[in-house]
Amino acid sequence: MKIMVPVKRVVDYNVKVRVKSDNTGVDIANVKMSMNPFDEIAVEEAVRLKEKGAATEVIAVSCGVTQCQETLRTAMAIGADRAILVETVEELQPLAVAKLLKALMEREQPGLVIMGKQAIDDDANQTGQMLAALVNRPQATFASKIELADGQARVTREVDGGLETVSVSLPAVITTDLRLNEPRYVTLPNIMKAKKKQLDIVKPEDLGVNVAPRLKTLKVSEPPKRGAGIKVPDVATLVSKLKNEAKVI
Repeated sequence: MKIMVPVKRVVDYNVKVRVKSDNTGVDIANVKMSMNPFDEIAVEEAVRLKEKGAATEVIAVSCGVTQCQETLRTAMAIGADRAILVETVEELQPLAVAKLLKALMEREQPGLVIMGKQAIDDDANQTGQMLAALVNRPQATFASKIELADGQARVTREVDGGLETVSVSLPAVITTDLRLNEPRYVTLPNIMKAKKKQLDIVKPEDLGVNVAPRLKTLKVSEPPKRGAGIKVPDVATLVSKLKNEAKVI
């Protein structure tokens, strides 16, 4: 069984992002980029499933600019067998990415797609669900535990009231949560091995997908700075300020 793992190149989670002066977006010039943390967890889980014998091949996929090859090399250093880059300079939105992944699924026929539940740059949390709908396959989101057996995926997911366990038939789409695993440290020998692994590059036109943006960003702005706190002499004054000034009660 093949496992396909989409990965996204995003601004590193340790970097404090800056909004462009014209408020059109986030400034990524000379900023450290890395693999989306949720996608890194997905790659780790796919590699673990292969190590258990539940899968035969792990394919990492990324959509975006040429520099996404670095992200795919990282995925192969973790343990992915090969990679595919859908290269484009267009701004890719969730629906366009889902359509590209659908085309790749039809070409590769994976038995399972594991991907991060969301990217930390746009926090859309849409691509996995859209992909499952487009390919008409079962989906299990926010996975904190995955077990494969008898053509089924048993997925434990965190919900407001505790843990929920669902079973979906394969092929399926699963999105990962933070507590699924802790990705392994990438060693230098594995980084060197990743440089020799197969990395194919295709264009959206090769897959017959139109990736033109359908949404327009009107404005991006930083959140307002938090105001200084104040001290109150007693509870009555606190209640009065919450009611009359903050208007939260």
